[in-house]
Amino acid sequence: MQYTYKTMGTCSQMISFEIEDGKVHNVQFFGGCNGNLKGIGSLVEGMNVDDVIARVGGITCGMKKTSCPDQLAQALKQAKNA
Repeated sequence: MQYTYKTMGTCSQMISFEIEDGKVHNVQFFGGCNGNLKGIGSLVEGMNVDDVIARVGGITCGMKKTSCPDQLAQALKQAKNA
């Protein structure tokens, strides 16, 4: 299933992704640091949703209380509970 999530507190504005059989696929960030965010998408491709949440949830960016990886974790939590 395809999901979109409007990020908060980061340079990226939105994340789109798919969850299929409990696995994360086709993560795309819109806005932000293009290369780094493509890297995150590539690294989490095919991973279990809960594993991604555990790995990237809580990561901060500079003085911000969140980050693009943390926003991905929040997006996955929201999709999982939908």
